[in-house]
Amino acid sequence: MTDETAMRALAKRFFDAIEEGDAEGIRAAYAVDAAIWYNTDRRDKTVDENVERLVRALATGQKRQYKDRRVVVFPGGFVHQHVLHGINPAGELCTMPACCVCFVEDGRIKRLEEYLDSADQKS
Repeated sequence: MTDETAMRALAKRFFDAIEEGDAEGIRAAYAVDAAIWYNTDRRDKTVDENVERLVRALATGQKRQYKDRRVVVFPGGFVHQHVLHGINPAGELCTMPACCVCFVEDGRIKRLEEYLDSADQKS
């Protein structure tokens, strides 16, 4: 399996696991000491914090789908661009363009930086 094929497979497994609310699948994609950063609060989070947030959101009905997925592989990682489709806490469908830059070590995501464009959010 080439590095590019492995990176693309990791990206697919990871984002599929988030959509499905598969906590173990999400956790398996991360390095144990991975850092997750969002442009919305500009603070690193741990794997545990990230998994808890994602699973809690899904448990409260905030479903999400990653549509129009595009993956660009670079040495040591990948960029995942998509349009996030979700149900907000008010129960309304919303969409938002987003981009994740993932740095990978030993086949797992070591650092994820997510950029959400809330200015382009549509309800």
